[in-house]
Amino acid sequence: MLHRTYSETARHILSYAQTMQGGGVERALLRMTEGWLRAGRRVTLVLGSDAGPLAAEIPQGAELIHLGDARYSALFGLAGQVRQAAPDLIFCPGNHYSAIAALTRLRLGRAAPPIVAKVSNALVRPEQGGLEAWAYRRWLRLHPHFLDHVVAMTPAMAAEAIAEMHVPAERVSVIANPPALPRLDAAPVPLPEGRYIVGVGRLEPQKRWDRLIAALPRLADQEIKLLILGEGSVRGALEAQVAARGLGARVSMPGHAGDPLPALAGAALAVLTSDYEGVPGVLREALSVGTPVVSTESSVAVREIVTGPALGTVIAREDADALVAALDHWLAPGRARPAPVGATGDPIAEYLALFDRLLAERQP
Repeated sequence: MLHRTYSETARHILSYAQTMQGGGVERALLRMTEGWLRAGRRVTLVLGSDAGPLAAEIPQGAELIHLGDARYSALFGLAGQVRQAAPDLIFCPGNHYSAIAALTRLRLGRAAPPIVAKVSNALVRPEQGGLEAWAYRRWLRLHPHFLDHVVAMTPAMAAEAIAEMHVPAERVSVIANPPALPRLDAAPVPLPEGRYIVGVGRLEPQKRWDRLIAALPRLADQEIKLLILGEGSVRGALEAQVAARGLGARVSMPGHAGDPLPALAGAALAVLTSDYEGVPGVLREALSVGTPVVSTESSVAVREIVTGPALGTVIAREDADALVAALDHWLAPGRARPAPVGATGDPIAEYLALFDRLLAERQP
């Protein structure tokens, strides 16, 4: 049986991840872990596999439980790890992992510590249809039964969580991800010569980098280069697209970047072409270094980040002509860059205050 100490504060936080292959959810989790450790909390990370470029970013002091299995199903036994570690609270780092939270709650029952989950991806998915969309909506509405609290990264995402999950408003908080900071230990990214557009994100179908590659030959500036930072399952398809369009001299995809901030700062423009997102951190990172952005309307949070035309342009997901027009607008000679947009608030302190409040409310 799980040993419950009923701490009044979240002295020991447990979270989990499938791999360290480079997703934004996992990178944000590691930033939070670093902050929680710095604040004097104990943090246990249960990792299916620590293989991948993000392994170098695992903070010293985190207690690691290695499952040695990169499959999602390896996390199905998380309840056993919780029984052994006896944390005060479980943090589910994103939508991808909420099924693990549900299974853990089911297996531990009333002995489960509070479970807090972050909304990391859109809860309204226009690309879904029919049975898939119905099943997704039904799944979302189960979340209040196994989550104690939901964290959204912007007010619009919080409203979406309340509407789609049917979770009471008092069980939803708005807390941003910790901002990206320069990593002096990261290998430098090979940058293209001359002006370039940058995209940062996994090479996965969701990101739709094919849209950006297809736009490149249509731009007024036929010398502009394209740099895409990330790794994933559609690399082969993207490389084939680049070759078929004769763009090998203009497109580079060097893989995962330990620190994308220098590449973002040096770019003429940062672009996001996704079908769906949660709160795309790359937009905030680009704007933090004064680089304008072009983004598909892949999330209700996009316009909370791109708050005006001086910062960038938001376009419809499937509008290829609008993408080309937006790129040409921002690449025009002499176009003014936005002033850097700094981060506000203290996400680490806000998370810990929430965790402590939930523990205090559960006192027997």
